[in-house]
Amino acid sequence: MGTDSNDATAMPTPPSLTTFNHPHHHYHHHPSNPQTHHHHQGFRATFLIIFISIISVIIVLAILLIIVMLRKLKSSNDNESNKSNINGDNNNNKPYKLSTRISIDASPDVKSRCIYGGRLGLIPQSKFKGVQVFTYKELEIATEGFSEAHVIGNGRVGDVYRGILSDGTVAAIKRLHREGKQGEREFRTEVDLLSRLHSPYLVELLGYCADQHHRLLIFEYMPNGSLQQHLHPVHKQSQPLNWGTRLRIALDCARALEFLHEHTVPPVIHRDFKCNNVVLDHNFRAKLSDLGSSKACVDKINGQMSTLLLGTTGYIAPEYASTGRMTTKSDVYSYGVVLLELLTGRVPIDTKRPPGEHILVSWALPRLTSREKVEEMVDPALQGQFSKKELIQVAAIAAVCIQQEADYRPFITDVVQSLIPLVKNLSMTGPTASLRFQSRAGSPKP
Repeated sequence: MGTDSNDATAMPTPPSLTTFNHPHHHYHHHPSNPQTHHHHQGFRATFLIIFISIISVIIVLAILLIIVMLRKLKSSNDNESNKSNINGDNNNNKPYKLSTRISIDASPDVKSRCIYGGRLGLIPQSKFKGVQVFTYKELEIATEGFSEAHVIGNGRVGDVYRGILSDGTVAAIKRLHREGKQGEREFRTEVDLLSRLHSPYLVELLGYCADQHHRLLIFEYMPNGSLQQHLHPVHKQSQPLNWGTRLRIALDCARALEFLHEHTVPPVIHRDFKCNNVVLDHNFRAKLSDLGSSKACVDKINGQMSTLLLGTTGYIAPEYASTGRMTTKSDVYSYGVVLLELLTGRVPIDTKRPPGEHILVSWALPRLTSREKVEEMVDPALQGQFSKKELIQVAAIAAVCIQQEADYRPFITDVVQSLIPLVKNLSMTGPTASLRFQSRAGSPKP
C-alpha cells in the first residue's frame, strides 16, 4: 500500500506541456504581425517616388532658366554686334571686331545654303535696308549721259563711271552689260550680299537700279582707283606704291577675305579675287569689290562646292581649273598671286617675257625660298627701298598661298595674323620704316 501511494504521488510531467513550452519560447523571436513589415516597405517606396519627382521638376526648371538666360545673352550680343558694324561702316579707322559673325541664311534667296541671286525680276524696294533705289534717269543725269569722260574703270561685267548724285555724293556707278540670266544673277547676288554684309574692308553699296532692262550698281567712290592701275599702269606717269603701302594693302586684302570666309555664315567664296577688284581710298587703304561672282555654298561633307568655272586666267586655283570644285582655299591661291604682284610688279601671265617666265606663279615659286633670288624678284619700281627682313617674311607667305595642293595652303586668318606684326612695325618705326634698304645697289630687273 505504502509503495503504491508514493508512486502515485510522484506524477510525471504531462508530455503535452513539455512539447508546448519549446515552441512557445521560439515564437517570441519573430514579429507578432507580418503586415507591419509590408507597411514599412510601401512607405519607403512612396517617399522615393516623391523625392525623385521633386528632383526632376527642379532639374527641368533649371534647364528652362538656363535657356532663357542664354537667349537673353545672345540677343544682347547681337545688338552689340549690329552697333559695332554700323560704327565700323562710318569710320574705317576704328578697330574691326573679328568676333562678328553675320548670317545670310535669312535671305529668301538662299537655297540649300547657296546664294544664287534669287528670283529674276525687279527687286522689292523694301528688301534691302539702307540701300537706296535709283531710277535710270537719275543715274543718267549723275554721269552726264554716261559720258566717256566719266569712265573710271572697265570690267568683265560692265563699265564704271564717276557720278555725282542729286544730294552731291560722289559715287562709282557700275553699268552692267546685258548678258541675259547670268548677268541678272550676278546683279542680284552682288546686291543681296553687299546689302547684308558690312565691313570696312568691303566696298559699300549705296544703291542700285533695276529700271526696266537696266541694271546698275552704285558704290562709294574710291578716289585712287584699282590696285591694277598702280601696279600695272598703262601710262608710266603714276607714282609707284612704296613698300609700306604695299604691306598695308596686302593686310587689308587679307582682312577682306577673312571677313567673307570666317565671319559670314555660310562662308562666302569670292571666286574672282584679283588686282582689278581691289580698290583704294584717298589714304591708299584697300577694299574688295565685285562680289557678283561670289558664291556662298558649303558642302556639309568636305566643305567644297561645285560650280560653273568663273574667274580670271592667272588667278584661278589649280583644283578649281581642273575639277570645277573650290573651297575658301581657292581664294587663298588667288590672294597669293596678288601678293606676288605686290612683290614683283609683274602680271600673272605675260607672254612677252622670256621662256620660263610667262606664268608668274611657276617662275616665282622656286625662287621664293631663296634669300638671294627673292631680292632679285623685287619690283624695280621700288628702287631698292624695302626691308630685307620684311621681304623674306612676305615671300614666305606668298609661297604657301600658291601651293598646288589646296590642303597645303593656309587659312586666310593665318595670313592675317602673319601680316599684322609687319604692318604694326611700320607704324611703330615711323613713315621712313618702309624706305629702309640694306644695300645701295639698285635691284636688277626681274
